Amino acid sequence: QVQLVESGGGLVQAGGSLRLSCAASGSIFSINAMGWYRQAPGKQRELVAVIRSGGSTNYADSVKGRFTIYRDNGKNTVYLQMNSLKPEDTAVYYCNVQITSTARVAYDYWGQGTQVTVSS
Repeated sequence: QVQLVESGGGLVQAGGSLRLSCAASGSIFSINAMGWYRQAPGKQRELVAVIRSGGSTNYADSVKGRFTIYRDNGKNTVYLQMNSLKPEDTAVYYCNVQITSTARVAYDYWGQGTQVTVSS
């Protein structure tokens, strides 16, 4: 079994910063990719950022230059540093990991979500 624990959400004023973290634990053989998605009320879930096993990253156009995704391989933890936050960044942010289990089977897991609210 694999568990994801998210933290770091909260309320911040426009222009402020937050750092989200997501720690993976359990029967993990290797992590193929880790990423962050977000879902605002009444909108579809969208990809924010992803980092792959080789270190390559991708970002949504709306967050490029403001957000940075990085990971601590030793702790199986991925972070999302969010700077210059805007009200339109308000959403529930979900961690996503793609892993290979100890049984050598690929799985996709989601965190519980953490609320980020950016006030004007």
